[in-house]
Amino acid sequence: MKLYLKSILLRSLSFSIFAAVLASCGDSEKKLPILGERDWVKKTVDGKEVVDTVYNSIPKFAFISQYGDTVTEKAVENKIYVTDFFFTTCPTICPVMKRQMIKVYNEVKGNPEVMILSHSIDPEHDTPKVLNEYAKDLGISGSQWLFLTGDKERIYEIGQNNYMSTAKEDTTAQGGYIHSGAFILVDKDKHVRGMYDGTTDEGTQKLLRDIKILLAEYKK
Repeated sequence: MKLYLKSILLRSLSFSIFAAVLASCGDSEKKLPILGERDWVKKTVDGKEVVDTVYNSIPKFAFISQYGDTVTEKAVENKIYVTDFFFTTCPTICPVMKRQMIKVYNEVKGNPEVMILSHSIDPEHDTPKVLNEYAKDLGISGSQWLFLTGDKERIYEIGQNNYMSTAKEDTTAQGGYIHSGAFILVDKDKHVRGMYDGTTDEGTQKLLRDIKILLAEYKK
C-alpha cells in the first residue's frame, strides 16, 4: 500500500511539474492583443496590393509633472508604461487604486523599460506642488512614476479618446468627478495592450503578469 501511494504521489508530482512547464512555455509564447479602434489601408508591397491594419495609438502630449517640468511622449520613448486617472482629493476609489499601483511600482522599480504615468483630472487643485507632496506621502521619488497635471480638456480628451478611460467633471458625484478605475498598459509603439481593474488585487496581478509578457515580446 505504501509503495502504491508513493507511486501515485510521484506521478502527481511529475504531472504538476509538467503542467507548470507547459504553462510557462505558454506565457512565453503568448502575445497581448492591441485594443481600441483600428483602420485598414491599402498599400503596394513588391508590386502587390495588400491591406494593412492601422491601430489606435497614443498621440503626442505635453503635461506637467510633480517636479514642475514638461513631460511629453518622448519620456516614454522605447518604454512600456502603465497609466491611470485620479485626483488627490478623491474620496472613493483613488486611495485603493494608489495602494494597488504601489504594488506595480515595487515590482517594476529600477527597470528602465517601464514607467508609470498618473494623470490628475482636477488640475486646478492638483498643482505640481500638491502632486509632489502626494507622491512623497506615497513614498514615491525619482522619475519612474510621474504624477501629471495640465490642461483639463486635454487630459479628458486623451483619457476618453485614446486611453478609453472615463474622466470628467460631475457635480453629482462624490468629490465632483467621475473617472475609471482602470490601469492601462501601453506598449513601446504607443498601442494600448491591456486594461485592468485597478481597484482589485486580481486586476493588479493580471497587469503584472502581462507586463512580463509584453517585455518578453520585445526580447524576441
